[in-house]
Amino acid sequence: MSDERDEENGFDAMIPESLLPYESWIEDAYRAVMLRALEHVGREGLPEGHHFYLTYRTDWPGVVMPSRLRAQYPHEITIVLQHQFWDLKVDEDTGTISVGLSFGGVGSILVIPADAVTAFADPHVRLALRFTPPEPAAEEDAAPVAAEPAAQADEAAEAPAEGAPASPQVVSLAAFRKKGSGPG
Repeated sequence: MSDERDEENGFDAMIPESLLPYESWIEDAYRAVMLRALEHVGREGLPEGHHFYLTYRTDWPGVVMPSRLRAQYPHEITIVLQHQFWDLKVDEDTGTISVGLSFGGVGSILVIPADAVTAFADPHVRLALRFTPPEPAAEEDAAPVAAEPAAQADEAAEAPAEGAPASPQVVSLAAFRKKGSGPG
């Protein structure tokens, strides 16, 4: 049959390759939804029942986190934003997310470039988004997100916060991922 048609819906069975980057645009839109949710929660707090799992590449340029955590999670970590976090902020100018969490009773400030995020979920509403990080800039071309030397950034990241809550549980996002949920 020369004219291939899907009998059920009448569409062409063979979809031509798009000259428009729809997948990239959709992923950008999903990333904007994630950032908007984080920004909202940073201002208003989490609505009852909602909580976020945020998975990001720890080896991404510009990630600021305690060296002990980086050693424990050299490639990727999932953090939980539920009851025990503080100072959640999205900085659109630098393209970063910052949040305070306790790990082992020690307060830490994490700075996460939005491009380092590989997954975001809000299990309360069964929302799960997966992201493909863009290719990082070459090491010498990458502008540092934090102007502090690495040792000072580690000290600042590990500094106990006044009234910092207890340690959150770090869990795998695998249980919440659905095939076909978001791009990736």
